[in-house]
Amino acid sequence: MSTGPNLQLWGLPGIARVRAGDDLAALLLDATQRAGLTLRSGDVVVLAQKIVSKSEGRTVDLASVTPSARALELAAIVQKDARLVELVLRESRRIVRTAKDVLIVEHRRGYVMANAGIDQSNVAAAGEAEQALLLPEDPDRSARALRAALRARCGVDIGVVVNDSFGRPWRLGTVGVALGSAGLPAVLDLRGQPDLYGRALRVTVVGHADEIAAAASLVMGQAAEGCPMVLVRGLAGGADIPATELLRPPGEDLFR
Repeated sequence: MSTGPNLQLWGLPGIARVRAGDDLAALLLDATQRAGLTLRSGDVVVLAQKIVSKSEGRTVDLASVTPSARALELAAIVQKDARLVELVLRESRRIVRTAKDVLIVEHRRGYVMANAGIDQSNVAAAGEAEQALLLPEDPDRSARALRAALRARCGVDIGVVVNDSFGRPWRLGTVGVALGSAGLPAVLDLRGQPDLYGRALRVTVVGHADEIAAAASLVMGQAAEGCPMVLVRGLAGGADIPATELLRPPGEDLFR
């Protein structure tokens, strides 16, 4: 009896609170050992953006931020902390939309997202100074670095995805997407391949890394689950295409 393809996902809980300078490769290997798992070539590990940003020291003390006149103006419109708005402006290329409780921007790395990805949830404990967390400087580079560290220590060739939660303009709810990736094709171009009836596909391009990120988000959760690492097994291999290739070129953006 034959079966269809299978995909396995394991959450790797028990990750200690990540701080600047922490070794994510060591944390990941410790977590897999606790879970009774061993990394294999072909596996993909998905990490929440927050722990990547924390390990890279991307935390900002809001007391150190002085809002500009533009930030104060925008803060009055969107009704957000002017210091957060100032950070959003520093991390953005342009403002896309503003409304009460809404500040959509184009991040300097090209993502169109709320608040330039800057977040305060699960960043500082109660009683600590108010802090905000920025996205990694270069999520693809972060993924490459972790992949190289794991290969050096374990001799395995794996894929890495840096996952974040995005809202969507025409649908409610957030979904995990790949900010960065390494060791796997972030995009699968299926144009020219035949469908079931031999008809060549003409426009089908799959956001492969985004699909992996969304699947891992089901295991990670969004609140107090404390599971920022997920091991994925059963994916087919492919060329190393970074997550930057998922960004739609401005000339093809019909809504810009």
